[in-house]
Amino acid sequence: MKLGIVGLPNVGKSTLFNAITNAGAQSANYPFCTIEPNVGMVSVPDERLEKLAEIYNPDKFTPAVIEFVDIAGLVKGAAKGEGLGNKFLSNIREVDAIVHVVRCFESTDIIHVEGSVDPVRDIETINIELILSDLEIVGRRLDKAQKALKGDKSMAAEVEFLKRLTQHLESGKSARSIEATEDYEKEILATTSLLSFKPVIYACNMSEDDFKGGIDNNENYKKVKEIADSENAEILPICAAIEAEISTLDDDEKMLFLEELGLDRSGLDRMIQKCYSLLGLISYLTAGKPEVRAWTITKGTKAPQAAGKIHSDFERGFIRAEVVSFDDFMSCGGSMTAAKEKGLVRSEGKEYVMKDGDIVLFRFNV
Repeated sequence: MKLGIVGLPNVGKSTLFNAITNAGAQSANYPFCTIEPNVGMVSVPDERLEKLAEIYNPDKFTPAVIEFVDIAGLVKGAAKGEGLGNKFLSNIREVDAIVHVVRCFESTDIIHVEGSVDPVRDIETINIELILSDLEIVGRRLDKAQKALKGDKSMAAEVEFLKRLTQHLESGKSARSIEATEDYEKEILATTSLLSFKPVIYACNMSEDDFKGGIDNNENYKKVKEIADSENAEILPICAAIEAEISTLDDDEKMLFLEELGLDRSGLDRMIQKCYSLLGLISYLTAGKPEVRAWTITKGTKAPQAAGKIHSDFERGFIRAEVVSFDDFMSCGGSMTAAKEKGLVRSEGKEYVMKDGDIVLFRFNV
């Protein structure tokens, strides 16, 4: 999973990126500090995997990972190549979801590229650039569909939807907020590679005082929440300065620090949870002495396709999956033998839909 961290210059993007990846991206108080995108890999925290590692003491421990990409700050005119616009748009096109960092704090020490703090304006600035890029793409597809319509009347429905989508975008609304009820409409959205259709988490970067004082007291946060609700997007209140401090602590110190803030998880953990929810992802687990590992799949994935995540031969020669839920496994003292004796290990075929936390052994033959 690849997530792109975007936002206007000086909203806290690189500070947040540094905190969650410890990758040491350059962070400075002027626009275009980030030119080439910085990339950092982050392990997905999973207590289930850690408990399996305690039981099996494996030679190899492999959690799921997320790739974070810190993309250059955007300014007006990016769709026309202003600033680093073309590079920004090409980088964002490659990510699975967008973490849009929005400045929700006041500070005289940190300049704002627009001269004042206004999250609604800032969100609109970036969204408009994405929408302008999308209008070009939809326009080309509409031209192609209209030409095809002359010899194939079945293209009429696609043409009508593309016209409706064009009007929706021209009104300043993102593609992800359009109502698409028909399967062919959803298919068009899924295959047209629209930037404003990508899933979004609005990360509201607050000051330490605002974050500790209660997020609902922050008027800027409330404004961003209204936008997120209207777009079917997620929202994440976060303080990049606090995350930066947490990133330097060991696990015990981190837990104490979070408890003082009244939190049970770091901003990174909360962000990952929202990303999984937003993209409809789950994890299944494989466990043994050689390796304990988490595998990320989409909800609704069937057993053979899940096996294919490990190796294409597993899917091609799939026979069955021996499955036990993590909770059932732990209720048997972490013993696969005991789980089998209690009938909790199931033999599942090709139509089995994988569940989050399944511990699986795939049987195959090629």
